[in-house]
Order: sequence, then C-alpha cells, then structure tokens
Amino acid sequence: MNPLLRDSVAHVFVDDLTNPQLDDHDRHHLGRVLRVCDGESITASDGKGAWCACEWSDGDVRVAGDIVTSVAPSPHVGLAFAPVKGDRNEWAVQKLTEIGVDHIVLLAPTRRSVVRWSNVEKQLDKLRVVAREAAMQSRRTWLPTVSGLVSLADALATPGAAVADPTGNALHAPSPARAADTAHAASPTLVIIGPEGGFDADEIPASAARISLGDTILRAETATLVAATLLTARRTAGK
Repeated sequence: MNPLLRDSVAHVFVDDLTNPQLDDHDRHHLGRVLRVCDGESITASDGKGAWCACEWSDGDVRVAGDIVTSVAPSPHVGLAFAPVKGDRNEWAVQKLTEIGVDHIVLLAPTRRSVVRWSNVEKQLDKLRVVAREAAMQSRRTWLPTVSGLVSLADALATPGAAVADPTGNALHAPSPARAADTAHAASPTLVIIGPEGGFDADEIPASAARISLGDTILRAETATLVAATLLTARRTAGK
C-alpha cells in the first residue's frame, strides 16, 4: 500500500477527484467523529482505482497531490453466501471488504434458508453502505460490489465458482515454491457458502467444483471469512 494512503488520517470516496465534494455524512464523520484538524492529510478515491492526497481545510477537503491510478487486484475474487440472522450480514460484509474481496454476492433463499428478506433493495443498500465505510477504513481504492439476490444456479454458473463442501479439495494458500504454478493454474475465484443448514444434496450438481475450508464445522459467516482469507492469500502468493 502506498504510504500516503496508509498514513492518512482518513480516507473518503468522492465522485470527482478534480473537485472532491463530501456528502453531509462523510463531512460530519471526519469533522465531528474523527475530529480531523485543518492541514491534516486525507486521501480521496473515486472507488475505481484512482485516488489523490488531500488536506482537511475548514470542514472540507482540498486537493494536495496528483491523481494516482492503482492497478485492480487480479484475479478478482468473490464470496456468495445466503443471508443470515440479525446483524451478522453487516459484520460479514464489513470483514470481507477489509480482507479484500472484490465481489460480495447475496444468494436467493435455498431450501434450508432461514432468512427470507421482504425488502431486498433496502437490505442491499444497507450492506453497500457497510462495504463503503469498511473500504474507507481499510484504505481501499477499489470499492467492492454488493449484489443480490442471485439464484444458486446463476452463482454456480459463474466462471471460477466452487461450493464450500467438506468433501472438496482443500483451499489453501500455496507455498512460495508453488506460487508461480498457482498463477497459471485454474483455481476458484468465487466461493459459494450455504445457509446454516447447508445445501441439500440435489441442489448442487455433481459436476460442481467443491472446496473444503477445513475439518471443523463453521458458522456461515465464519466460513465466508475463512474462504475470503484463503482466496486473497492465493492471489497474493501468485504475484
């Protein structure tokens, strides 16, 4: 990570980096919650890889450096999971964003799903706000996408999709000696996590790729974090 990003006192997303404008929520957060002082370093990003150094000045940001374009992570990695109870969806999206997941997919209800949203767009909008705030905290310059509700069939049809299943092959970060092989070998880029009760056997075709996240039984939201950590570790090792 660029030191300017790492060392800035705050990071924000704006629509136009040549004339960055904060919305009321971000202005209040920086000025009243974080108590940023005039002259302190802020970084701003458009969420599409471009960013620049700014300074906090009289309750707003002022451009203080050239626009820099960061390379998108490659390959893009994603997690698809069935919504869970309470605020654990927000927690999962927050942590997936911090870890570096590019695509977060909420699955449509399957047979054993307990949670069935009545207002899908409202729920998705809430999760997108969570992802944006987590991306600010973790100094990301590429905002992750949050989409749904996607059918299990469509998720399985996504190139690079694999279902988390104890019978699958282990998904683990490769050793440095095998990093070059990993960069060229086919590997999962979207891991699909089932609801707390799992998928029924006939919901997953026999041809579907399956990967194991370990020997213990994980809660659904824990499984998303384990899979995300392993996916991003493989991406880093393959560079």
